[in-house]
Amino acid sequence: MHEAQGQGGGAGHGSIVPQIGLLCESQSGYRGPMTPVLLSARSVALLLRHWRAGSDAAAYEALADAVRVLVIDGRIPHGAGLPAERGLAAALGVSRTTVANAYARLREDGYLTSLRGSGSVIRLPLEGRPDPEHLAGVVPDDLLDLRKAALRSAPGVAEAVERAMRHLPAALAGIGYDTVGDAGLRAAIADRYTARGLPTTPSEVVVTIGAQHAIALLARVLVRRGDPVLVESPTYPHAHEVLREAGGRLVSVPVDVRGGWDEGVLDATIRRSAPTLAYVMPELHNPTGATMADSARRVLLEAAAAVGTVVVADETMGELRIDGLPSRPLAADAPGQVVMVGSADKVFWGGLRIGWVRAAPELLQRLLLARPTGDLGTPVLDQLVARELVPQTAAVLEARRHVLRDGRDGLVAALRARLPEWDVPSPAGGLTLWVGLGRPVSSALVLAARSEGVVLASGGVFGPDGGFERSLRVPFTVSGADRERLVGALARSWERVGGAAVETRGSAAAVV
Repeated sequence: MHEAQGQGGGAGHGSIVPQIGLLCESQSGYRGPMTPVLLSARSVALLLRHWRAGSDAAAYEALADAVRVLVIDGRIPHGAGLPAERGLAAALGVSRTTVANAYARLREDGYLTSLRGSGSVIRLPLEGRPDPEHLAGVVPDDLLDLRKAALRSAPGVAEAVERAMRHLPAALAGIGYDTVGDAGLRAAIADRYTARGLPTTPSEVVVTIGAQHAIALLARVLVRRGDPVLVESPTYPHAHEVLREAGGRLVSVPVDVRGGWDEGVLDATIRRSAPTLAYVMPELHNPTGATMADSARRVLLEAAAAVGTVVVADETMGELRIDGLPSRPLAADAPGQVVMVGSADKVFWGGLRIGWVRAAPELLQRLLLARPTGDLGTPVLDQLVARELVPQTAAVLEARRHVLRDGRDGLVAALRARLPEWDVPSPAGGLTLWVGLGRPVSSALVLAARSEGVVLASGGVFGPDGGFERSLRVPFTVSGADRERLVGALARSWERVGGAAVETRGSAAAVV
């Protein structure tokens, strides 16, 4: 969803993968239905820190609801083995009966099954409609799915497809496997960086299958098992997933929706941990919408240079500015030190799977050597379309700006009027609001909203180490009737879990 999903794509990282390195007692991984990953009581208890918040239900019902939300969000994976009742009870400080009854409730609702020799194993309910979290983003028509923050296709995409077809005969003369990128597209991307104050040549650009693919490829090349890796907290979920999967030991620095980056913490964390890689979103950060101040940029780059850290700046949301002027690309201040990641999907259309890496040719060569083990190139047709569109980026952004402003202002006004107790910021751009709830009930609120037909990602999805139960990311990409539906569903859900604190047991029917 940049998204609990959402930013970039490709490379097979389309679902939110839990922190297996943190959670597993077994090092062998999930190898089939009879050998599940076993989750430790300590790690599950860490994810369940706020399991009683906002619920007057019986303890076992509240615990079952909390586990159910973790499964829905993907923080506990399908096929994982839950800890023994006695161990989890001790870790949570409750009676074994409470845990036993919660497990029984999960079995009743189809979220848990018992396997001989493996204990209690997470499953997805089979009755009723399938859970949208596990259909690669495909949801029934009567659900408002807001897990991904994205706009509909920009004007001109269809025309760009038609123009791109003129170049297809020439492309067909080749074999179609392209790991570097179409020369015309790379030139257009380089020209765009140059116009924004970062002189770039096509030899400094490699085209990828979306921004997520670019991040995953960088992680695979730059990170070795046990390497410290700096990430922001909160951050884009799929980024911290692939960095952890590459073996990185994540070290986080906080980003506040209003205060941005604490420069002292940023400097001290980098110099103390000496991370191999630092993954940052300095412009219109996802999910907070914050933009890094010039002084914080200097602190980041100076500290990174002092310890030899490669800085990866993700600009997937960065050009979607509504108010004010955009900053120069971070690499403009340190061209050889900062790797830029960009994407066409937020500006033009999510179905256009085109991203890129802007870096020194030496690093790009390493990426190209590593790439064939994961993919054999970026689709040629997508590249031809992107080659037509990228030169129009400035004009498309100007048109998008009006739509984004209307969406942001409309949703901010509606939420502030209907839910005045919430802290609803008005970001300078991006696609989402990072709302402060005032109470640690984000997961419970998301579960309740699902019973209203609205699908959101809970705040905890955006935390590299969990948390953020007091926050909720709400895309402002909706308008008209969908906005009214969204705000109405959130208000009613808030009455259930925050205002009236009514019991909210999440049955399988309520979830989907």
